[in-house]
Amino acid sequence: MSTLEQRKRLKAHYTNFNAAYDEWLKHGDYHQRPKYEPLPDDLKALRCGARTRAGTSCKQKAIYANGRCKFHGGCSTGPRTPDGKKRSAMNGFCLKKKRSHDN
Repeated sequence: MSTLEQRKRLKAHYTNFNAAYDEWLKHGDYHQRPKYEPLPDDLKALRCGARTRAGTSCKQKAIYANGRCKFHGGCSTGPRTPDGKKRSAMNGFCLKKKRSHDN
């Protein structure tokens, strides 16, 4: 099985995982844990595989749902809502409260 197929299966597994969690939250039975499917054995050894600056592939085993590690997962896309964009534009322009030495 190719790595691309494994990554698709990993994404499908996490989608099912999140759907089970959302169903559990909607049901409201917080004492009974949700039933999750276990991660298949062939996906447990999946590596990040991103190209490093040295030209080799990344060997991190701890990967997220997108199939990449914490170093190669991608940058933040920034604020998306108008309120978030407004807060982001104000960074560095807000006056800070003066503090006395007593505080």
